[in-house]
Amino acid sequence: QVQLVESGGGSVEAGASLRLTCAASRTPFTINPMAWYRQAPGKQRELVAAFYLGGTTKYDDSVQGQFTISRDVAKNTVFLHMNSLNPDDPAVYCCGGVWRGNSCWGQGTQVTVSS
Repeated sequence: QVQLVESGGGSVEAGASLRLTCAASRTPFTINPMAWYRQAPGKQRELVAAFYLGGTTKYDDSVQGQFTISRDVAKNTVFLHMNSLNPDDPAVYCCGGVWRGNSCWGQGTQVTVSS
């Protein structure tokens, strides 16, 4: 089973930027798609952004123009560049993907934004 490990979260002030990284354990199979989700306290998990092989990306309307997803396909790694963080963005961010037809998930990384 492939493992996903996120990093890059932290506590920042409003207006700051963060870059999250999700790296998969070594596997000869490509994870597709790879995506970022977030879950704030008391709310359901929501899809933030997804990256499909071929370069297609998908964003939730709430982060369109603010967040950018990118990936290194060869390394099964996906990034989330988050700009202008605001009080709507704090959550546990986790990455997920489809590996050999099965869903895989990371443990998540906390993002906190102070005003």
